[in-house]
Amino acid sequence: MKVVLFFLVVLLFAGSSCQRQSQTEELQKPNIVYILADDLGYGDLGCYGQSRFQTPNLDKMAGEGMLFTQHYAGCTVCAPSRSSLMTGQTTGHTPIRGNKEWQPEGQWPMSDSTFTMAEMLKEAGYVTGGFGKWGLGYPGSEGDANMQGFDEFYGYNCQRMAHNYYPSHLWNNQEKIIMQENTGANLSEYAADSIHQHALQFIEKNKDKPFFLYYPSTIPHAELLLPEKYMKEYKGKLLPEKSFKGAEPGDPGFRNGSYGTQPQGHAAFAAMVGLLDKQVGEVLAKLKDLGLDDNTIVIFSSDNGPHLEGGADPDYFNSNGPLKGYKRDVYEGGIREPMIAWWPGKIKPGTKSDHISAFWDVMPTAAELAGIKAPDNIDGISFLPTLLSESGQKEHDYLYWEFHEKGGRKALRKGNWKLVQNNVLDPKKKTTELYDLSTDIGEEHNVADEHPEIVKELLELIKSARTESEVFTFQSPTIIK
Repeated sequence: MKVVLFFLVVLLFAGSSCQRQSQTEELQKPNIVYILADDLGYGDLGCYGQSRFQTPNLDKMAGEGMLFTQHYAGCTVCAPSRSSLMTGQTTGHTPIRGNKEWQPEGQWPMSDSTFTMAEMLKEAGYVTGGFGKWGLGYPGSEGDANMQGFDEFYGYNCQRMAHNYYPSHLWNNQEKIIMQENTGANLSEYAADSIHQHALQFIEKNKDKPFFLYYPSTIPHAELLLPEKYMKEYKGKLLPEKSFKGAEPGDPGFRNGSYGTQPQGHAAFAAMVGLLDKQVGEVLAKLKDLGLDDNTIVIFSSDNGPHLEGGADPDYFNSNGPLKGYKRDVYEGGIREPMIAWWPGKIKPGTKSDHISAFWDVMPTAAELAGIKAPDNIDGISFLPTLLSESGQKEHDYLYWEFHEKGGRKALRKGNWKLVQNNVLDPKKKTTELYDLSTDIGEEHNVADEHPEIVKELLELIKSARTESEVFTFQSPTIIK
């Protein structure tokens, strides 16, 4: 009897020990927070050279973490860039390759067979939450955020609706939340504030378990509208002002994708980036207050280059810094983005990296952080060794982008060589340009004629860099009703 009792005690102790070990392993998985700005340019932050306004929280984040100088978005517009981020694939392979609309609300959906970063982390034991703008599948479709691995989603399903900061509604999972204070002509309930509070609440709710927070902010995209309390600091300080006459109450596009009127565009843009900076600071403060900062990695970036819509004035702010091009270009200004990574105790403070990385690298990096294997069918390479200042960082053979509007555009980077093709749909107008980014970061000198062998090599790589897509061929995007 004593022998039996002894073995029962041993088994009980072993079982509880294994359970404690499992719980400890679970607690040691780092939380992952990914904050994505909308149309923020390479030069729009103080730590990247912005001088007309300040971004103290993001600058401090860079000072406490790592700033990347050669990080790229997935594409030069919203939906395909986010698809690249979520799937770990370039626009030559990712399922969503253009801004294809769905009426009355939403975009063409990712298929049910798509395996996203959120699904991967959910399988690894993470609670997953998305707050902001989705744009990868209309409400209730197989591409909806809840169908693609997110336990919780709050914000805009549709990127067209996300043009407006005082919307008629947002989505809380599958529930349509009517913004009661924005009825009629009223502009009272600012969506960016509501979304931010839900993101902070997600951190609070899940502080005792590993979580993945995807925070695709709508700031500072196009419509330059925000509450007076944020504007007043900048009014009269960024002269001469630029005004924009946009949609007014009663106009067909009002609160349906058209940008609102803003007589002080410079002040509004600076205030919006200031608000974004403030919100990032509050996320970091929340993590510190909850004692989660040492076990949480936070990455900040932007989905594409600065836009020229809604009264925006990127040249006034030097929003693309030393880079050529804007949103919709595959020149550096359209795709090279700020990226800051912050992880106290793991990432050395004040470090700068020129490692060449892109959105499709985030998924395998998250997999390595979670201690799991990344999917086999992705294009990304984990940049965790770079984050931890360790040896063994693998490099890309090349990076590839394609854009399906403006006559079709493609770009490929191999080492310091960058090939750009414009008007790919029209043989008579098609151009092929070559730039040496080591000496010409502004892509001012096309040296294609001087290096025909390099051009030939990169053109061959472009042929193999993509697979055909039945949905996203090189043509103008379609509105599906």
